[in-house]
Amino acid sequence: MTSSTKQLLRVELKKWISLTALLLLTACTSMPQPVASVAQPVVKEQPLALFSTNPAHGLPSGWEPLILMRKKPATQYNLVEDPALQRTVLHAYADKASSGLRHPVNIDPRQQPWLSWSWKAASLIKTADNTQRETEDSPVRIVLAFDGDKSKLSFMDSILFDTAKLVSGHEFPYATLMYIWENKAPEETVIPNTRTGRIQMLVAESGPNNVGKWVTYERNIVNDYIKVFGEEPGRLIAIGVLTDTDNTEEQVEAWYGDIHLLSNPHLH
Repeated sequence: MTSSTKQLLRVELKKWISLTALLLLTACTSMPQPVASVAQPVVKEQPLALFSTNPAHGLPSGWEPLILMRKKPATQYNLVEDPALQRTVLHAYADKASSGLRHPVNIDPRQQPWLSWSWKAASLIKTADNTQRETEDSPVRIVLAFDGDKSKLSFMDSILFDTAKLVSGHEFPYATLMYIWENKAPEETVIPNTRTGRIQMLVAESGPNNVGKWVTYERNIVNDYIKVFGEEPGRLIAIGVLTDTDNTEEQVEAWYGDIHLLSNPHLH
């Protein structure tokens, strides 16, 4: 085997590992148990553990740290007190790093179709471009994993999912939808993953106008899922946050506020 062939194989292996790590962000080792029904509507609408209910140190309860690639530095996450908001928020700092936090759920998104969250980025990642494989980084991401009928997967996606399971030992979600902050692509742009159509990014924020500010969003995840995947969603099985600079090898600092799943919109 020539040295150029070996180098090509190493590059392709890294690409497969990178994608496996991304799938792992929302993978579940087992299906979570159904959320028990309760009388109080506020509790029913909030299956996620809130950052703001935690003390301002360490990691939030209910959220699991996830190392995507052990050979790369991990993004640093910790709870801090935000003076302006006067509550606890999640702080993220990435230096050539990529790792996330995930929260398992088991929700029919048609019952709670509205996702509300806030985030703040200290800066953009200068060389990031999520339309390009080599520079696919974002200062903030909200990552949603959905269950579905995997018999519908294409032949190539079936091979990808089987290979990823062999590598990691985890089942992977049928579909993954990410809300991201992009440098140039306009808001509402849908950016497919360059290796599989089962991972899609939707640009929630674009450009530098809101850098350094808390920005609040409210999205109908059922409508967005239909927009990007062209079909009705299955059950929502995990929610994650991800701040990553491993491809651009830059540094970025960001903050996440509470994430809510609601039956009805609050901002509309």
